[in-house]
Amino acid sequence: MEFAALVLMSSGGEVGAIAQTFGVDWPHLIAQIISFCIVCVLLHRFAYKPVLNMLEQRRRQIAQSLADSEKIKADLARNEFDRQQVLAKANAQASQLIEEAHAAAARVQKVETQNAIREAEQIVGKAREAAGQERALMLAELKGEVGRLVVRTTATVAGKVLTDDDQRRLAEETEKQLTTA
Repeated sequence: MEFAALVLMSSGGEVGAIAQTFGVDWPHLIAQIISFCIVCVLLHRFAYKPVLNMLEQRRRQIAQSLADSEKIKADLARNEFDRQQVLAKANAQASQLIEEAHAAAARVQKVETQNAIREAEQIVGKAREAAGQERALMLAELKGEVGRLVVRTTATVAGKVLTDDDQRRLAEETEKQLTTA
């Protein structure tokens, strides 16, 4: 090592003089430089690289987390938009169903009203028919009763017994007069 120091001192006169002035011990300096390089290589290999790798992994994880969070935000926004569309569609369908229900109720009401009117007309018609039949029956009974009364009254007033032909003739005449009246 002294040889190396002599070479350095002889090669650069000024460098050798400066080194001599500051008391540089070349063999120790070279040994320290070699030791420093070995320590740097070891630190670089066993400390610095793992730390850099760990930092790179964390950077990737953070970048992946950010990308995932952006993707989640986009998914949430899309889901919210889809939800709003589904709600709007459901509201539209509900409105349509309500309108259809109102229309159906109006149709049913109209049909039921028509049925009720038809039934009421049938009831009124039947009542009129029944009243007509009752009236006809009462008129027939009345005619028969009036005829008998006329025959009795005539027999009592005339004081004679009327024959069957006389009674029939008087009944028919009374019936004709009642019918025309």
